[in-house]
Amino acid sequence: MPTPAAASNNLPASAAALDLRACTATYPGRPEHVRKVRADARGLLARCPATDEVILCLSELATNAVLHSDSRRPGGTFTVRIESRPGAYIRFEVEDDGGPWLAPVPDPGSGRGLDIIRALAAEWGVAHGPGGRTVWARFNWPSS
Repeated sequence: MPTPAAASNNLPASAAALDLRACTATYPGRPEHVRKVRADARGLLARCPATDEVILCLSELATNAVLHSDSRRPGGTFTVRIESRPGAYIRFEVEDDGGPWLAPVPDPGSGRGLDIIRALAAEWGVAHGPGGRTVWARFNWPSS
């Protein structure tokens, strides 16, 4: 994932003063790239007490993008955006290439990703746009 924007001075000085960190990266829509999403996010979330929970949920959303959206088609991609403010919150989103969002065939070993996000995130939601679907989640980052 690119260097956090606050560190590279791409954000206004006020964002840097707030210790706001943001980054965006686009990945090929293939299952093997979900591992890269997790590794890239871990570096941005250093010192966060909810790192494991955030990475679990981010991994679930990236997996949904590569398995259940048009991102899985040849040439498809998905984009991950992460914004963090230590002591306040972490917000991330995964934007896929859209397509039908069909209920999967019942499988006792899968299909729990959104339930996990619902249980762990402070807030979450889905937005549909002309280019695809964006699923986001926000976690509180308590000050220490």
